[in-house]
Amino acid sequence: MKHHYLKSRGNRLTSGLERYLLFILLLGLTGSALAQEDQQKVYTGIYLINIYDLDINQHSYYIDCYMWFKWKGERDPMNIEFVNAVEKWGATIEPFYEEPLLQDDGYYYNGMRYEGRFYHAFELERFPLDQHGLDVQIENVDYPIDSLIYLPEEGATYIREDLSLPGWTIQGADVESAFHHYPVSFGADGKQEANFSNFIFRLQLRRPFNYFILKLLLPLLIVISVSLGALLINPASIDARISLPIGGLLSAVFLQQSYNSALPDVGYMVLMDKIYLLVYALIAAILLRVVLVGNKVIVQKDTLNMQLIRKKDRRLILLLLLLLLAGIGILLI
Repeated sequence: MKHHYLKSRGNRLTSGLERYLLFILLLGLTGSALAQEDQQKVYTGIYLINIYDLDINQHSYYIDCYMWFKWKGERDPMNIEFVNAVEKWGATIEPFYEEPLLQDDGYYYNGMRYEGRFYHAFELERFPLDQHGLDVQIENVDYPIDSLIYLPEEGATYIREDLSLPGWTIQGADVESAFHHYPVSFGADGKQEANFSNFIFRLQLRRPFNYFILKLLLPLLIVISVSLGALLINPASIDARISLPIGGLLSAVFLQQSYNSALPDVGYMVLMDKIYLLVYALIAAILLRVVLVGNKVIVQKDTLNMQLIRKKDRRLILLLLLLLLAGIGILLI
């Protein structure tokens, strides 16, 4: 009897716990549904007119664009903050209308033209094959995400057809809806942490591949070819042999400084720096070969087999070239 009593009591406790958990779950779902009902959706579009004064050293650029909003509800989404904007005192904001327009489909409509300077932390590890996403981020000043959310309007991300940015290739643009969590109360009593809807427009840029080939790699290959030419000169002409790689080394240093002057000070090596390290190693190998052969020529001039040295030098040229190209290929992957 005791066993049946305990079993029956255990069943009642279990079923009671299940009903309690089910009640909590339904309460949470109901609260979530009510929160979503109360959340005002704002459909957002953007049209990029121009982008200019892109300054990698200052990590900034100017953007001129139109931005518009469509929504149903009483909350006005026009009071926004451009999160990554800088020099806000110099920005230009021109609203479409003083008051939002009520359209035939029941949506309110308004927008603005904005021109201002924005910040972007340029990552240059892959220079000169680097790619960047220049973004514009907005947030509502008044309402957290449970009250108002910005959503991309379908097919409403546009770029001016003839837009161009000298020195860059525009690959396209995309938008996304995210949120920004503020883990502080900003010193206000009773104020809680909050999440705010974050609408992001991102323009994708990359440097043209021709810039890497024609302006950076081609001059370097010419310097390398001249330096390797030292191994084709008669081993007895030590002065002529050693002058070519030394001149190549100085030219490589000058070329590296010319592109470094256009980059900001960073605490890491960019892709082009690593390629130059390979070139310096190649020139050092040529110099070492010239010095060693020169010493042999001075000491063993009468007994030295010049034809064998020239043959080895030609093989060394091919070996160094293959090693250099393989190293560059690995770095580019």
